[in-house]
Parts: sequence; C-alpha cells; structure tokens
Amino acid sequence: MDRLFDHTLLRQRRLRALAGLEPGADFLLRRVAEDMADRLSVVERRFEHPVQVQGGLALAAGMMSATGKTGEFRYVDLCALPGADAGSVTLADPDHVPLAPASADLIVSPLALHVTNDTPGVLVQMRRALRPDGLMLAATPGAGTLGELRESLLAAESELTGGANARVHPFADIRDYGALLQRAGFALPVTDIDDIVVRYADMFGLLRDLRAMGMTSVLADRSRKPVSRSLFLRAAQIYAERFSDPDGRIRASFSIIHLSGWAPHESQQKPLKPGSAKARLADALRTPERKLPR
Repeated sequence: MDRLFDHTLLRQRRLRALAGLEPGADFLLRRVAEDMADRLSVVERRFEHPVQVQGGLALAAGMMSATGKTGEFRYVDLCALPGADAGSVTLADPDHVPLAPASADLIVSPLALHVTNDTPGVLVQMRRALRPDGLMLAATPGAGTLGELRESLLAAESELTGGANARVHPFADIRDYGALLQRAGFALPVTDIDDIVVRYADMFGLLRDLRAMGMTSVLADRSRKPVSRSLFLRAAQIYAERFSDPDGRIRASFSIIHLSGWAPHESQQKPLKPGSAKARLADALRTPERKLPR
C-alpha cells in the first residue's frame, strides 16, 4: 500500500493543536458535527452501541448524544480526546478500525477519511464492525476544498523558483466516495455535499486556523526544505488578487462530503429485479407503446 499521508506527523500536529486549543478553532468540526447530528435526528430508531472513529475531538459524539438517539459513545482515535473518559478511547492510526465484528450499531467519522492511506480498507473495516442494519455516517473534505490556497501556493512557488511542490492535500470527488461505499458492501449508500465558504482578512489568518485545527499538510512525500517568507508573501498577494471579495476579504472553500450507508439486513428495501414490473409505463402515461429502432 502506498503511503500518501504521514500519520506520525499527523499525531504530532494533532497533539500540538490540542495542547494549545484556541477558542473557535473547532468551527469547521463543530459545523460538521451539527450537520451529522441533524442527519441522525431524523432516523427513526435508537443506537445503543455507537462508536466515533477518528475526528480529534468528541464534538460529533456529544451532539449526536444530545439528540437522544444514542447510548454512550466509544472512541477510536489517534490520541486521547479532551473530555472523553480514557477507558472509552482505543488508540489507532486512521488506517485501522480495531473493533470486533458486529460490535457497533452506529459508526460516525467526522473529518477523518481524507487522511487515510487505505480509504477502501477503512470503509470495509467499518462495515464489518457494524451489526446487521447498523448505520455508518461520515463527513470528509472533498474536491475543491482549499482550492484557492492550493492555486495561490502553486502559482507563487512556480513564479519564484520555476517549480512547485504539493502543499495542500489532494481531496477525492463525491463520485469516488459513492463508489467506495458500494465497493465496501454498504447497503442504501447516499452521498451529498455541503459547500462552506469562510472569509478571512488575509491568507495568514487561514493558515493560523488550519494550524490550530491540526489540519496542515501531512503528505508523506512533502518537501523537507524550509519554506521562505517570500513564498508566503507572494502567495498571499496572489490569493488577494484572485480570491477576494469587494470588501477586500478573501474566501476559503471547504467542500464537505457527507456519506451514509447501512450494514446489509434482510429487512431493508431492495431494488426490483429487471422484468418484474407488473404495470407498463405506457399505460401509466396513457400513451401508445412504440418499439425503439435497433
């Protein structure tokens, strides 16, 4: 398996962010957690054995518990979670879901799938850990996330050095995640996208927030050379030129893909077999039936 992300570095960045957790730095995770809790609230059942897999904070689990639809959460995460009992947390890197088969009826994963090296394998592990008719809910940054920052850094580095390094993570497309849900064996898979735009005075404000969230680059194949101040200054200029609003503030895009799928169960709806229809479409539309030319 190719290693795209350095999980040792990710853990270091996460611990640094948690040690100096700034008020409001969890704004993106909080927004995602609220959306996930809203989605759970409309499911007409209660989940007694829920698990949050990764996420860095217990926000999603806390908001889902507040809906009254879950029992007490367990956690699988890269490091200890503030506010969560140590006995409820199993430590594991993002590529491993150390849960016994059929041991959970709800698995939630907020903002974590985008740093897995084996996303198909992680989804398969989640599906196996679910009891029949168990639910998986996940949210992950998708294609278009931080596109403005990516373009500005690439343009500045190309201009100053004649080359460029990847400094923003690659993000998968919503269609890719839909296909991965089916490949992992989830029933009734659903994906949709929530486009969030955050505005800043300048690019450096965005970079401060990304550091505070522990979301700066952890690419395994990253350049080890120190980044010059001139590169960041030029990138900030390009960012302001290309992606600012009339009031001078810049835009930062986060395209959050929401995923849901169920562990298969005989009670779930299934598509009809081809040719099993008992009524003709032409009769329903009250039109004559015509054979298409070959």
